[in-house]
This record gives sequence, structure tokens and C-alpha cells, in this order.
Amino acid sequence: MAFKIIMTALLAGSFFMVQAQQKAKPEDTEVWEPVPEKVEPGEVHIEAPSDALILFDGKSLDEWVMTQDRSKPAQWTVSNGVLTVNKETGNIETKRAFGDYQLHIEWLIPENINLEGQSRGNSGVFLASTGKGDAGYELQVLDSYNNKTYVNGMAGSIYKQFVPLANPSRKPGEWQSYDVFWKSPTFNTDGSVKTPARVTVMFNGVLVQNNVELKGPTQYIGEPSYKKHGPAPIKLQAHGDKSVPISFRNIWIREVK
Repeated sequence: MAFKIIMTALLAGSFFMVQAQQKAKPEDTEVWEPVPEKVEPGEVHIEAPSDALILFDGKSLDEWVMTQDRSKPAQWTVSNGVLTVNKETGNIETKRAFGDYQLHIEWLIPENINLEGQSRGNSGVFLASTGKGDAGYELQVLDSYNNKTYVNGMAGSIYKQFVPLANPSRKPGEWQSYDVFWKSPTFNTDGSVKTPARVTVMFNGVLVQNNVELKGPTQYIGEPSYKKHGPAPIKLQAHGDKSVPISFRNIWIREVK
């Protein structure tokens, strides 16, 4: 009898949990205030050091594959030293998997953009890609120069988790940079978290994430939670909206042993 009672309680708990998840909405995890202070950034363009692995040299996508089918080479556009999103083909990610690292990446929102909110030049740098689609830990890419949106979804945010400490965004049409220092999570043999992921981010030379401890991979709806994984690729997002394509350049990484 006791066993039946326990099983009934467990089933009831699972039922109500599923119901709660079904009722959850994206806006439940949006934060709108306080708005980070605007900062005028200095000039930043960092060339790769001698021990860096060049992920994009302006000519070749040899280090990249399609996320949905890793047997296919990346199918984004390369022209005049710049890599531009191809929304028809989907996300791309690195061939190689990484643990702890230092990453430099530069990105540009076209100056002719005329949309608002999350549709205004949306992409993302997934610091560890944990599956197909948008699975992973997302550092948001967005035009946040003069664009109102929820602050844990603006440029420099760890999407839906951490608001940037400041807003050093440049105007659309100007190159911007992220310098990322990533500490990957570790797990116990039973799959529980041993040490959570941590990340520090410099945005146009301004500290916007200061060694924050992540709650898990990005969740668009609901709260994040960890699932065991090892070293993972870095992914660039082809966001499925009407926003104009975003471009990238000067992408390099230094693995931290």
C-alpha cells in the first residue's frame, strides 16, 4: 500500500510539473530593469597571438561545420575577409571541441537595419554547443546602441541569465568585439554538477560579465539546468527572424590547459 501511495504521489508531481512547463511563456524570464549604463567604448582590435588557433582568417571556413549535420561543411558566405550569416542554411559550429579557453570574435550589425527589439540584428555566440538548434550557453549578439529590449537579452548578456554590467555598444555599421574567458563546467560520474560554468566577457574593451557562474545552458522558456557534457564546439547562430544578416571577422581561440 505504501508503495502505491508513493508512486501515485510521484506521478501526480510529474503531471503538475509538465503542466507548469506547458504554461510557461518566454516573457516569464525577461528582465527589463535596471537598464545598464551607456559607455562610449575605445578602439579595440586584437590580433591573434602566436599560440592561438585561427577559427576564421577571412578566407576559409575549414574550421567550421553545419550544426544540424556536422558531416557538412559550413555554408555561410565569405567575402572580402568577412563571414556573413546565411539564414537559409542554419547555425554553424567549430569542428573542434573545447574545454576552457580565451576567445576573440568581432561582429557587425549592418547600418541599414530598421527593426526593433529582438529583431534588430539578432545572433549569438554559443560558448559551448551542447546539441542541435540553439542548445548551449549563449552570449547574445544584438544591436543595443539605441534599441529597447529586455536587458538580459541585450548585447553582452548571457541570454536570459545575466544582464551586462554596462552598454558599450557601437552604432550599426561599426565593428564590435567580444573577448571571452570561458571556464567549462565539470560533472560528477552520476551527472550532477561538480563545478558550474563560469565566464568573463569584455565587450568593446569594457567588462560586461565578471566571472559569473552560469545556471546552465540557455533556455528561451523556463529556467536553465545542467545536463552532463564534456568539451564542446563553439557555435554561431543564424537567428530565424527578419533581421538583416550579421557579419563576423577575426575569430581566434587560445585553449587554457
